[in-house]
Amino acid sequence: MRTTLRSARRLLMPALLLSTAVGCTETGGAEPGGSAEASCAYVVTYANRSYQDVANTDFTVGKKLGTATIPACDDTPNDPPDAIGEQRITAYAVEGTDPAVAIAVGDTPAGAILMKAR
Repeated sequence: MRTTLRSARRLLMPALLLSTAVGCTETGGAEPGGSAEASCAYVVTYANRSYQDVANTDFTVGKKLGTATIPACDDTPNDPPDAIGEQRITAYAVEGTDPAVAIAVGDTPAGAILMKAR
C-alpha cells in the first residue's frame, strides 16, 4: 500500500502543477482577435530618469534619496481613465552604485526593490 501511495503522490504533484499553470495563462482578451491587453510595466521616474525593476539581484539599500514617481496606468479597457493614477514612492540609493545607474524604491528600506535605469 505504501508503494501505491508514493506512486499516486508522484503523479498527483505534476498534475496539480500543470493545472495551476494552465489556469494562470491568458486565453485571450477583450479584443476581437483574442489577443490580451498588455499590462503596465513597473517603471518609476526619479531625477528625470526612468527605471525598471530588476529581479533576482542582490543589493544593499543605502540612504534615502527622495521621492520617485510611478506613472498612471490604464491597462483595463472598461475602467475609467484615472483608475490607477500617478503614485509616489520613496527612492533609496543602492550602495556602491551611482543613482544614474540604479536605485531602490519602496515604502521602507527593508521592502525596497532594485530598479535599473533604462
